[in-house]
Amino acid sequence: MWTFWVFGVACMAAEGASAVGYPNSSEDPKISSSLYLDTSGQLNRILSSGRAVDCREVGKENISRRCFFIQNNPDCQMDGGFLNYLNGAFCVFPAALQPLAVTLYALWLVYLFVVLGVTAEKFFCPNLSAISTKLKLAHNVAGVTFLAFGNGAPDVFSAVVAFSDPRTAGLAVGALFGAGIFVTTVVAGGIALVRPFTAASRPFLRDAIFYMVAVFLTFVALYFEEVSLAEALSYLCLYIFYVLTVVVSTWLHKRQRRERPGPSIPAEPELPTDSEDGDTSSANGGEYGEEYRPLLPSEESTLQILTHSLNPLDYRKWRRKPCYWRLLKICKLPVEFVLLLTVPIVDPDREDQNWRRPLNCLHLITGPLVCILTLKSGTYGFHKIHGVFPVWGLVFLLGAALAVVIFCTTRNEEPPRYHWLFAFLGFLVSALWINAAATEVVNVLRTLGVIFRLSNTVLGLTLLAWGNSIGDTFSDLTMARQGYPRMAFSACFGGIIFNMLVGVGLGCLLQMTSSKLVVRLESEGLLVWILAGALGLSLIFSFLSVPAQCFHLGHGYGCCLIVYYLVFLTVALLTEFRVIRLASI
Repeated sequence: MWTFWVFGVACMAAEGASAVGYPNSSEDPKISSSLYLDTSGQLNRILSSGRAVDCREVGKENISRRCFFIQNNPDCQMDGGFLNYLNGAFCVFPAALQPLAVTLYALWLVYLFVVLGVTAEKFFCPNLSAISTKLKLAHNVAGVTFLAFGNGAPDVFSAVVAFSDPRTAGLAVGALFGAGIFVTTVVAGGIALVRPFTAASRPFLRDAIFYMVAVFLTFVALYFEEVSLAEALSYLCLYIFYVLTVVVSTWLHKRQRRERPGPSIPAEPELPTDSEDGDTSSANGGEYGEEYRPLLPSEESTLQILTHSLNPLDYRKWRRKPCYWRLLKICKLPVEFVLLLTVPIVDPDREDQNWRRPLNCLHLITGPLVCILTLKSGTYGFHKIHGVFPVWGLVFLLGAALAVVIFCTTRNEEPPRYHWLFAFLGFLVSALWINAAATEVVNVLRTLGVIFRLSNTVLGLTLLAWGNSIGDTFSDLTMARQGYPRMAFSACFGGIIFNMLVGVGLGCLLQMTSSKLVVRLESEGLLVWILAGALGLSLIFSFLSVPAQCFHLGHGYGCCLIVYYLVFLTVALLTEFRVIRLASI
């Protein structure tokens, strides 16, 4: 599998046109002229009028002309990303091997979701937690800001990337709406099925109301097919108002409990912090701690610290884990190694705050290099100052000088006072890693949409929404099984508010310039309205049915939500494949 994948990536990195014998039409006027006379009506329209034809129309072209269609149609151009997947599918791979290209793209898409999950969980969130701890934020404020940002990072970055191009804006809309309806039906219903419980009344009603307002704002934007500056700011202002509402309501609730002492309602105990591998921090003590505790205290050398810090594999866990865990860990090892090499992690709960002197000094070189080489797919990093010296070279020299200074002024055993600043560097570098992976995800999905003639909306509400929600699904259901269903249910509605408001608001705001204060949303017809309507109806159903059940949620509620999602998905797919049409309704 890996051999095929490496082969595919190498082919895509090469010039697709020359690989199959299609010369670039701009290089030879005679060749361009002959192609113009020899092509079908679709290409004639491209070359004669200069207007873009929908890239999904490539399937109507003759097999021998599809590469030329992809390379010369403006609608098929990919502005961001490191690989040109469309060029690889139609120019590098012969038509007979296109199923192989699709298989490689599907495997690469799955691996990109793994990259997003690992980066967000093990590097992005810990640094956000360290920043919130250093800023001494209250738990509820940190939960609806930094924690929500950490959990929703893949969704938000995918939305920002998708909104950057009107052709892929449907991916963002489909993903945000699709993830919303998936989490509020399948995940929320699954929690009720796993462990019936009594929901927290006021937080549920508050979150449901805010989410319905966010859906309504997006519905209006889709109706007018544009998002103005005022509308983008209204999304962000609504989220700020939501944060303030959470803070004020929590403060008022605590004040009322102090003023009216009485029998306290048993609250859920604090959820123990589990690592990605399901081992708590106590795994270092007890049975295994005694076995691996050194008899004599020893001091590691600088080289040993660097070697151990870059090792993503814990051999103690490896020995006692099942085969499927080992297989997944093998897939994660390359990602974790690269992230360990480039992203610093600050842990305020540890005595040494995760200070690794040689590795942290190395981060001052690798971290800024990642930032400059992933921003705009390396456009800025490879820019030459005065046409002579590349920007990445200057960043390397500055980072190396700073690393030498810090290495010479610190010790291995004691973190410096400014060590907490590394959390900001880790936050920035991991955010750019997530953004780079999200860009590739959007480009792969767009390519698959062109190959299979699928709309961006259906790709967003299925593959992109499922990929970004799978982490939330497992974590919420795990919390419910461990006896914390109320916490998991609250996370279903609280997290997606951030994704919707910040994803659309920030995504559109970043695309606006002084001369362009409106972001266009290309409507994809009936499917968008089915998606928006289904999400709105699911929220109304929960908003009415949960209080009607006195907030006691059981198997009946869970089954209704899951059946609702299956019906919605069936209708959406039938609409996509034109079994259901607007004229027939």
